[in-house]
Amino acid sequence: METATDFAKYLTKFFTEYLVGERGASSHTIRSYSDTFTLVLTYMDKVRHIAADRLAFNHFYRETVLDFLDWLQKERNCANSTRNQRLAALHSFFKYMQYEDVKQLERWQNILSIRVKRHEKRSSVNYLTVEGIKFILEQIPVNTKEGRRNLALLALLYDSGARAHELIDLSPSSLNLNKPCYVTLLGKGNKKRIVPLQNEQVKLLISYMKENHLDNPAYNQRPLFANNRGGRLTNSGVTYILNLYANNARILRPELINEKISPHTFRHSKAMHLLQSGVNLVYIRDILGHVSIQTTEIYARADSKQKREALEAAYIDIITVHANEGSWEKDSKLREWLKNFAK
Repeated sequence: METATDFAKYLTKFFTEYLVGERGASSHTIRSYSDTFTLVLTYMDKVRHIAADRLAFNHFYRETVLDFLDWLQKERNCANSTRNQRLAALHSFFKYMQYEDVKQLERWQNILSIRVKRHEKRSSVNYLTVEGIKFILEQIPVNTKEGRRNLALLALLYDSGARAHELIDLSPSSLNLNKPCYVTLLGKGNKKRIVPLQNEQVKLLISYMKENHLDNPAYNQRPLFANNRGGRLTNSGVTYILNLYANNARILRPELINEKISPHTFRHSKAMHLLQSGVNLVYIRDILGHVSIQTTEIYARADSKQKREALEAAYIDIITVHANEGSWEKDSKLREWLKNFAK
């Protein structure tokens, strides 16, 4: 007979034995799956009024999972891509349960029959100008210890082009602050990459680490950026810190700051600024840790300024201009079209 502790028992085994032991899942996958089940517990408590300690498998049906996914989108404003990410975590767990509890195979397969939602791929990239990045960082007060931590954190987020979870996973041992200075990031699939750091960033990190005694070799495995309890920050924690200053910057300079800002906006911004500075896409791919150059090409496709400049540089005058006709180059409407081409 099923008890309320069965769900907790199998969920624990799923994380500790299956994901870590059998699959060797990355810390990113573990964190993502953990976030999903934290949201499941929140949903069950708030919406279905079932506390975590009373949660059992008989509370999970296909309809329950569908309601949870709808709740994510309606109440938490999650996009289809985020919904699909949460569904992938649930699918993984219930695939595991097919072999752990075959007596309820039909229930598990009904849940596994839930399909992902189609979503349109972005045609543009959400990024800020260099001035926009600077203005957000200028909002951070440096007269408090927390402010100095947040400045070091957000500056490194931009300078390294790191994903939020890569930044969270950093320890002092991840940094080399002797020339040549760099940070070692652990990306998707546990792949390491080395990203050079700029001089001003290095000075900021050295000062921050000294203040927090993180330059002590005994502390080199501690979180580089810790929360108030000394533990690692979460993705939502980094987002909260960023929006503290982005919201204020938006009030002061709305033309500089996009309506929606996330840690990934800083990553996109770094990539676009590198591209606009003439850095080869191959190098940008390596800095961002993309597996394929095709992923990195989204920045080249999104940069309408480079498209316009390429068109203007490649223009060959093949039209004979008659005396009573103005040059098409002087046509204001056509020039405006060219400026807005492919935006």
